[in-house]
Amino acid sequence: MNLHTTALRTVHEALGATLVPFAGWLMPLRYTSDIAEHQAVRNAAGLFDLSHMAQVEVSGPDSSAFLDHALVGVYSVMRVGKAKYSMITDSQGRVLDDLIVYRIAPQEYLVIANAANRERVVDALTLRTKGFGAQVIDHTTSRAMIALQGPRAAEILAAVCDADLTGLGYYAIVSATVAGTPALVARTGYTGEDGFEVIVAAAAAANVWAALGAAGAERGLIPCGLAARDTLRLEAGMPLYGHELSEAITPYEAGLGRVVNLDHDFVGRDSLAAAAERPPARLLVGLVGEGRRAARAGSAVLAAGETVGEVTSGVLSPTLGVPIALALVNPTVAEVGTEVLVDVRGRTQPMAVVSLPFYSRKP
Repeated sequence: MNLHTTALRTVHEALGATLVPFAGWLMPLRYTSDIAEHQAVRNAAGLFDLSHMAQVEVSGPDSSAFLDHALVGVYSVMRVGKAKYSMITDSQGRVLDDLIVYRIAPQEYLVIANAANRERVVDALTLRTKGFGAQVIDHTTSRAMIALQGPRAAEILAAVCDADLTGLGYYAIVSATVAGTPALVARTGYTGEDGFEVIVAAAAAANVWAALGAAGAERGLIPCGLAARDTLRLEAGMPLYGHELSEAITPYEAGLGRVVNLDHDFVGRDSLAAAAERPPARLLVGLVGEGRRAARAGSAVLAAGETVGEVTSGVLSPTLGVPIALALVNPTVAEVGTEVLVDVRGRTQPMAVVSLPFYSRKP
């Protein structure tokens, strides 16, 4: 299998990272221990290479109208410098991917898609430009994305960045210089902590990574891999495409109906409008158990001797010290406080439905 590699591959190798195939890329799974990396992000800061994420530029005089047509939200009303969580669906309303859309300029947007869905998103967007004065350019391989996440992220980034980070709100983006390099700096992340995602030219990635590492060396910053990123996002109750979202899982089942704006016409609107009128056949819930045995994706959820759902993601929470899981379940067992059993490798594990997220950072 031919795998893509990011501009930071040699950096990861020098740091002793365990590199694994992921969504067509060779990516760092961990550098030291999953727990240590997870706790660094919760207590200080972690540095992630996210250069595998798709970076798709949409520009042109009709770029706003085009995105309003192509995606489930309304982007023509977004202010420059703002971001919005979104989705792209097919004509039958099936979710092809979840995305973040940034408005960079009046006629320019940046769409960030999941690495595994890069080609399908680029192809779908390109096909939908017909009749619009808009162009779609895939910049993934020419750029890098570095995430700095954790309670000390702002002070670390401020040491090497010329932007006013105190004035940069959550889900906002600004052009800046980071370690002498032109960059886009977004206050976004996938960990449940304060943090930033820094986009630079691929050729500058190693220098920016090194500068951030040096600025954070005495502030508890360590490099972190995909394993820690997954446990962090799960504690924060954030969906992962292919688990909590897919072509077979509607936004309404995933608790993300708020992302879909049915007050405008877009690809898949009629099917999603019909789905919104029907009670969901299943709902995404959080589950918490006791002990040390963690449920995994695919584990059956049971009640009164019947299968009533399936775990979509599960882990032994490093922060909470108990098993947590996201699961799609029958609405009859979706109420907070409901007790269920989960089949964990052939043995049942008691768990209870709880409100999401499992973890929220302190203000």
